[in-house]
Amino acid sequence: MKLKQLICVPFVLLFFLMACQNHDYSPKPRAYFRIVFPEKHYASFSRPVPFAFKYPTYAAIEQDKSRDAQKNWYNLHFKQFNGFLHLTYYDVSGKGEYDEMVEDARKLAFKHTIKASAIDQRIIHYPEHKVYGIYYAIEGNTASSVQFFLTDSTKHYFRGALYFNERPQYDSIAPVVKFIKQDIDTLIATFKWKN
Repeated sequence: MKLKQLICVPFVLLFFLMACQNHDYSPKPRAYFRIVFPEKHYASFSRPVPFAFKYPTYAAIEQDKSRDAQKNWYNLHFKQFNGFLHLTYYDVSGKGEYDEMVEDARKLAFKHTIKASAIDQRIIHYPEHKVYGIYYAIEGNTASSVQFFLTDSTKHYFRGALYFNERPQYDSIAPVVKFIKQDIDTLIATFKWKN
């Protein structure tokens, strides 16, 4: 029995020495991927359509190929951020149709009220270019962070909506949304009707 005890003593001592080491563990804060933003450069959108604007060169303009897409519908694809600014255009035939489109834009923006922490509205008013509209900045874990419409109030209606192909987590996409909002502001500020 003494031999067994002598053999066990070093193992027990080794166990206690290993157990007494300082194992300070503190949880690390949540982190997100580092986002490298490209430099801001803009190009003119020049296609045979009734409108013109400037868009960022790091985004690709693509014809909308969805099932219900119409002739002058485009997507501004932010490939690096996995996001799209859906751009739709309609000819307006009368005041009733115009009022209906403006109400639809409001409904589509406020459809996000359930998950939104705030929806801010800003009037768009560029009378020198006959460009008017409303800009909706939607905060929170919503599918769309920015929506807007532009019109000349008589025959043109243009709508934009920003979506990401990711599950909405506002904290993680907030820097990207802030970056893209500058591009949307440039698009709106440079927007003109061709006729």
